[in-house]
Amino acid sequence: MLNLLPCRLRMHAWCLIPKGDVLSFIEKCMVAVGTKPQHACSLAEVLVEGDMRGHYSHGLNRMDMYVKDIETQICEKEGEPVIEKETVATALVDGRNLLGPVVGNFCMDLAIRKAKEVGIGWVVAHGSNHYGIAGYYSMQALKENMIGMSYTNTSPLVVPTRAKECTLGTNPISVAAPAKDGDSFVLDMATSAVALGKVELHHRRGDDIPEGWGCDAQGQVVTDPSKVLNGGGLIPIGGSEDTGGYKGYGLGMMVEVFCGILAGAEYSRHVRTWKVTNKVANLGQCFVAINPENFAPGFNDRMADMLSIHRQLDPAVPGSSVLAPGDPERMNMEKCAEMGGIPYHLSVVDFMNNCARRIGVTQLLPCDKVI
Repeated sequence: MLNLLPCRLRMHAWCLIPKGDVLSFIEKCMVAVGTKPQHACSLAEVLVEGDMRGHYSHGLNRMDMYVKDIETQICEKEGEPVIEKETVATALVDGRNLLGPVVGNFCMDLAIRKAKEVGIGWVVAHGSNHYGIAGYYSMQALKENMIGMSYTNTSPLVVPTRAKECTLGTNPISVAAPAKDGDSFVLDMATSAVALGKVELHHRRGDDIPEGWGCDAQGQVVTDPSKVLNGGGLIPIGGSEDTGGYKGYGLGMMVEVFCGILAGAEYSRHVRTWKVTNKVANLGQCFVAINPENFAPGFNDRMADMLSIHRQLDPAVPGSSVLAPGDPERMNMEKCAEMGGIPYHLSVVDFMNNCARRIGVTQLLPCDKVI
């Protein structure tokens, strides 16, 4: 059996798990701590979509965080989001401190309905929580041949240009736009140079980080990950001021305008510290749907042409290819489909199975198909 493998071998092993098994596992774990079945399903779908698209930092790897949020009652498990104020094209939603995906799905569905009626739907929410990958919500608009956008603020992990204190989150931006024959443009990016998890991974390995990822407690760019994790912070996209980091800083603040400020949620340094659940998160989020039919005709054709222009460029490195936003994720999903499942590092599977045992779940993730 796999559990008898030497520790050294297990550290470097991956296993292949069918998508349905992961979905079922997450749902069972969330229901075990009191989550409503439909809410557990919403969360499972977002997390597994993250893994299918190759964003492992926002998939199964995060399940224990959501379990803790429900167990500690810092996140509500009963109720539904509520519309507080609306017009034909806009809405303000109270997420009622429910799981982020529950709030996100409610808001994006509402934005799409409004866009069908008047061409655009702009919905913001307060009282939300971590909602997984931003692209999950923007891509929902693609199903209706619409442009989708999604933004969220997060715990402060990023140090603004010329500063020393973390006052902004990684504040992701996602925009999805449809092209012909099911093709699409999907941008899903943080406004920090890198995710905190990548710095943590380098620290565990004892490796330096690339210059431009983070800074120390004095705001100076460093390559020692321990200085970033102990009093320092992440740097905005662009790195230092000399290399354009102020642009990433500006984008991070833009997300706060759309989310924390517009929705009346927490913002900037007022958002709780990452992984500290001593108070309600009250994150602000923004969801937009735009119907191209209300604008110039031929949108899908022009989108397809623009994607083709860039994909057909001669690559600077022979043997590689120029990709459009969303292509790496699409390729990862195709790989998962060919393999018949999602590849997970055994350390993640072991950790989540132990989490499940602790809360009384007996149907664990299968981990016998080592790849």
